[in-house]
Amino acid sequence: MTAPGRVSVKGPMGTLEQEISPDIGVAQEGERLLVTRPTDRADHRALHGLTRSLVANMVEGVTKGFEKRLEIQGVGYRATVKGSDIEFALGFSHTITVKPPEGVSIEVPQPTQIIVRGIDKQKVGQVAANIRGLKPPEPYKGKGIRYAGEHVARKVGKRA
Repeated sequence: MTAPGRVSVKGPMGTLEQEISPDIGVAQEGERLLVTRPTDRADHRALHGLTRSLVANMVEGVTKGFEKRLEIQGVGYRATVKGSDIEFALGFSHTITVKPPEGVSIEVPQPTQIIVRGIDKQKVGQVAANIRGLKPPEPYKGKGIRYAGEHVARKVGKRA
């Protein structure tokens, strides 16, 4: 805890800070963080749930961390590591280079697998979504970048 309206969480993997609504109170009682709201109005209930989730994600992030796994499917589609950057060959006339933001690391154990790791759940999810957005899976052959385990609805295609 730092200033009013800010929550700071420190753990073995790093430190995270979050701006919160001044209406919502966050207090530490021993090992627990207690999130309280002033009234039972709908907007206070919504802020209470949001703040509780944000703080819980911060605590989980600094203790365990978060990761998103992506898969690349398609002939010739692959990812390679170039220093700290990742270079994608996705069937375009050029390669696409992605620089991970600070606090997020990207690993490529195989040319068709990508692992995005970090302590901030929002950053990890946004980087994974940006990578998926480079070449989302198309519905006819399923080629593209998808989350691990994601189901892509397939279409039949033209009939002769």
